[in-house]
Amino acid sequence: MLELVMHSIFLVLGLITVGCVLLITVYLVISGIPAIRRIGLVPFLFNKTWASTAATPSFGILPFILTSIYGTAGAILLGVPVGFFTAVYLAKMAKPSVRAIMQSAVSMLSGIPSVVYGLVGMLILVPGIRRLFNVPDGSSLLAAIIVLSIMILPSIIKVSVTALEAVPKEYEDASLALGATPVETYFRVSVPAAKSGIAAAVVLGVGRAIGEAMAVMMVSGNVPNMPSLFQSVRFLTTAVASEMSYSSGLQQQALFSIALVLFLFIMLINAALNFFLKREKEG
Repeated sequence: MLELVMHSIFLVLGLITVGCVLLITVYLVISGIPAIRRIGLVPFLFNKTWASTAATPSFGILPFILTSIYGTAGAILLGVPVGFFTAVYLAKMAKPSVRAIMQSAVSMLSGIPSVVYGLVGMLILVPGIRRLFNVPDGSSLLAAIIVLSIMILPSIIKVSVTALEAVPKEYEDASLALGATPVETYFRVSVPAAKSGIAAAVVLGVGRAIGEAMAVMMVSGNVPNMPSLFQSVRFLTTAVASEMSYSSGLQQQALFSIALVLFLFIMLINAALNFFLKREKEG
């Protein structure tokens, strides 16, 4: 009887989760389609000019799409290697005392609010970029990439450590018995065995990077320019966050359309990663 009750509870909770996703999807589709119909899909996605409050408004989000892609890719290129090697060190090499200290630091890093990351970036990172690269303004795509790469570290490290610790010890013992060194064992046995968990960590990092708004808005300059490393830019998330409070009419509908594009973008990335992981397992 107890097992049936628990099964029913878990089933209901799972259905609630699926229902929330479906509700969000339907709401975004209903709210975002009208603006795309009025503006046109091709002009909306590929026009380079966003001037939502001009006398003759223009609603082109190509700069936002490219900025989000470049910013996320840059954050992944910087953050994933650091997070991955840190996870391997913590899970397999670190002494218990060092591991306890580092895991506490990682947990603290994950608990810092986004606005604090943005504030520190504004006060330290932005002036540093301006002086180091001798540019007029340090608020740029580079600043956003650095902040995002730091913000995704806790997700990548925690999930990767959990995946590496779940690898059966017998795998490593067999590798060591065959003459492999500990480092070879970690990278040729443990990491491949935990690759699905590490991939899940990367997916979480991608989601965090794409979905971040406040910290990015504070360090990127929030200007709708085409993406350039040392130029102020605006992401898909910051485009919605910066204008939604005073928007109305077609402008508001266009912001919902941006949210729909962002939602579909995240779904495509997750689907692609899951597809490649599944094909790898079957192969």
